[in-house]
Amino acid sequence: MSESYIQNLFADRIGGNQYGKSTAIYKFEKIKRAKMAALEAKPDGEIIDMGVGEPDEMAFPEVVRVLSEEAAKPENRGYADNGDQVLRDAAARYLKTVCGVDGIDPKTEVLHSIGSKAALSILPAALINEGDYVLMTTPGYPVFGTHAKYYGGLVHHLPINRENRFLPDLNSVPTDVLAKAKVLVLNYPNNPTGASATADFFADVVEFAKANQLVVVHDAAYTALVFEGTPLSFLSVPGAKDVGIELHSTSKSFNMTGWRCGVVVGNPLLVKAYGDVKDNTDSGQFLAVQHAAAHCFDHPEITEQIAAKYSRRMDGLVGVLKELGFDAQKPKGSFFLYVPSPKAAVLPEGGRIEFKDGEAASQWLIKEQLISTVPWDESGAFLRFSVTFAGKGEEGEQRVLNEIKDRLAGVAFEF
Repeated sequence: MSESYIQNLFADRIGGNQYGKSTAIYKFEKIKRAKMAALEAKPDGEIIDMGVGEPDEMAFPEVVRVLSEEAAKPENRGYADNGDQVLRDAAARYLKTVCGVDGIDPKTEVLHSIGSKAALSILPAALINEGDYVLMTTPGYPVFGTHAKYYGGLVHHLPINRENRFLPDLNSVPTDVLAKAKVLVLNYPNNPTGASATADFFADVVEFAKANQLVVVHDAAYTALVFEGTPLSFLSVPGAKDVGIELHSTSKSFNMTGWRCGVVVGNPLLVKAYGDVKDNTDSGQFLAVQHAAAHCFDHPEITEQIAAKYSRRMDGLVGVLKELGFDAQKPKGSFFLYVPSPKAAVLPEGGRIEFKDGEAASQWLIKEQLISTVPWDESGAFLRFSVTFAGKGEEGEQRVLNEIKDRLAGVAFEF
């Protein structure tokens, strides 16, 4: 069949007339293919999936019950648009009781999102013109930057690594970039590193934003999943609401990943602009889902139970990886463990395998050991392990950890 004229009609932002012709494979697709190939080669094997970036359990029964009850109410049918007041009020209460953020006006400073990803894709339309820069950490979640580029924006990457405690060096931004920068995007506790920010760092961010007239967007998807102390909200720092907004999600904190519901909170003008673009983007999340999310925000003990499970699993995984020679350090939050990737593996039966980067090590672990991780090579060679692996109860968790230890027994990793 000859090439269709449609090939010449694609927008430049997704590749123009070359769209679909690239042979590059997204790393998560490589992982998916490697898992399928490994199971084909070892059909009786079991993949230990530690690359999953979502909770391993369903939402709590009480939350499902609230959803069912709310879905049965006639007043909740139809388009939600930018939502009603139920979730807004609950989110404001949550910010105060859980994060110590006083003074959030639920009428003007809170608006729901169909998950944080949707909010991150909508916000660039409200802020980015052609030639504007977005400052983003690398590694990091790319969605805001991807959509900024759709509008002709540019992304300046701020490397984060162990040397800087996975906090970006704000003073490293070149003067010419800073002059055109509009937005600083942050995410703490961080995906993929699991690193946490500090109040002092957030205070520096506020000062930096004011000095350079920047908007701060803090993706707080993992903020409540902490293993010690209390959750740290960017908005708890004096002056933060003057310069930015924070995105909270029910996906990770309340096991509601597929429910797609969160909130955008903070500067009222930014929240309004987000809402105006959103109003022309979607018709809102089903009110029953919003009301179930509101129930969650009013019951933070749900998150405390989830975080306790992840903390226990993290202790076990750190212990196992340390025994195997990995430089594993328990993070203060999230469900991600980010470790330097091995440079080689000496096998018990003899032979030595070299890994040129994290991706090579990850592919070997999947294909040879049926252990799935996610490689991150943007700022050094690292592997991301997630403690959201499938394992029912403490007994099931221990079985998985023992299985990892057994499969890698006798392998001498070199770093």
